[in-house]
Amino acid sequence: MRRNFLNGIVCLAVFCCATLGAFAQQNPPLTAVPPKEGDYIAHNFKFSDGQSLPEVRLHYTTIGTPLRDSNGRVKNAVLILHGTNRAGSVFLVPSFAGVLFGPGQLLDASKYYLILPDQLGAGLGKSSKPSDGLRAKFPHYDYSDMVRASQLLLSEGLQVNHLHLFIGASMGCMEGWMWGESNPDDMDGMLLLACLPVPIASRNRMVRKMMVDDIRLDPGWNHGNYTEQPYGLRAALGHLLVVGSVPTIWQTEYPTAALADKYVDQYLDENMKTTDANDFMYQYDASRNFDASKDLGKIRAKVLLINAQEDFWNPAELGIAEREIKKVKNGEFVLLPFSDQSRGHYTFFQAAFWQKHLAQFLAELNK
Repeated sequence: MRRNFLNGIVCLAVFCCATLGAFAQQNPPLTAVPPKEGDYIAHNFKFSDGQSLPEVRLHYTTIGTPLRDSNGRVKNAVLILHGTNRAGSVFLVPSFAGVLFGPGQLLDASKYYLILPDQLGAGLGKSSKPSDGLRAKFPHYDYSDMVRASQLLLSEGLQVNHLHLFIGASMGCMEGWMWGESNPDDMDGMLLLACLPVPIASRNRMVRKMMVDDIRLDPGWNHGNYTEQPYGLRAALGHLLVVGSVPTIWQTEYPTAALADKYVDQYLDENMKTTDANDFMYQYDASRNFDASKDLGKIRAKVLLINAQEDFWNPAELGIAEREIKKVKNGEFVLLPFSDQSRGHYTFFQAAFWQKHLAQFLAELNK
């Protein structure tokens, strides 16, 4: 398997295979604070579209121990929300957890209580999702439902009543804007990675629509009642591969037609084994009504937004981040330049590239 897989560019299969046990073996500093997994069952969960489910399972991974002040408020919790269709464990890779969670590192697990949920509906996670059995009868949730589910997990499932730091990447980043606006006292600081607070429109929406339509318009999808993954899912994964691409690195690693073809075939074959079409459609459609731009002034937490120059999903040349961050009372924006450490949209997995900005942010936050 090629080097860029391990660096977290776009290969979902690698993140799927990054089990908690394997991570503990690959990263000795964490063995003293082993990850723990659990489930919280939310009863009679009502969705924003009016539907409800008698039970919603919310799976999570935690590392560390919560500490409370004299008033019972948790003071060391760090919530980390993953991107579309992933799982909390995708962050348990050397380029992220190995840089941040070890002894003496910025988010040392012996000092912080790290919480990594599998978000509602995410295909690679263990929380409730369409592929569990309901398929296309599963409620058509949106980001507001996902945020509310994570809030229930914290408050009811883990008894966490405050976050010192909220971290969200990609989809989790967009949910961070919503959370900070609706519950501004829930956290002290927010590290938001690879997103914008404006509606999903223009090229971003176009790609999402094409991916969903690749599946929906395939007769093999059969209104969600397929017996094998429809071929349209392969096309959708191909679109996802392109938008997560890193031209500068790929030109070096796949300079010939034969190497490029081999990489595409391997990527698609591996991800067809680990991705469910309904889960994929639901997750990408969940962004349909997202718009956090109107209420940014309600956020009271300190905010650090970090985007990468070569992020296809969030084009730097539009200048949107620079404009919108001015609406946040305690907001700062950092645009990471082109670099051999950059991985396009997935640069957020490369913590060594941006951790100096987090260090400065935490120093201010901890004063």
